[in-house]
Amino acid sequence: MMQYKGYIGRVELDDEAGIFHGEIINIRDVITFQGSSVEELFKAFHESVDDYLDFCRDRGEAPDKPFSGQFVTRISPELHRQLHIAASISGKSLNAWIADQLQIAVNVTSAAQPIVRNQDSKRKQPKKTGKKTKKSEPKRNAS
Repeated sequence: MMQYKGYIGRVELDDEAGIFHGEIINIRDVITFQGSSVEELFKAFHESVDDYLDFCRDRGEAPDKPFSGQFVTRISPELHRQLHIAASISGKSLNAWIADQLQIAVNVTSAAQPIVRNQDSKRKQPKKTGKKTKKSEPKRNAS
């Protein structure tokens, strides 16, 4: 992830074309950028955000800001009831309880994100602890 002036960019590698391409993910407007090196990618990211802000200013429009903190979601009445009960049991408002649960989900998801490595890098080998482990013999049928 990349961040500039409050805008967050997500980047992917197009290995067939040999370029990085990215987009701003924390607004509704579509802003993209690309580069063939990390340096070019950062430069294109910054230029795309700056161009977007200039474009909005020239048109007299407010740029789409990163999220307001409010969203509407539709769920079943039964799930709504269950959420209300869970929030009440915890002594929190429904909004506070849901915000806590969403933060937990984000933390779990973020922790599970794979680390991107260069294809040339070697996989890390586990550290040796000095403890010897007994190798098990293959099991044989006792027939």
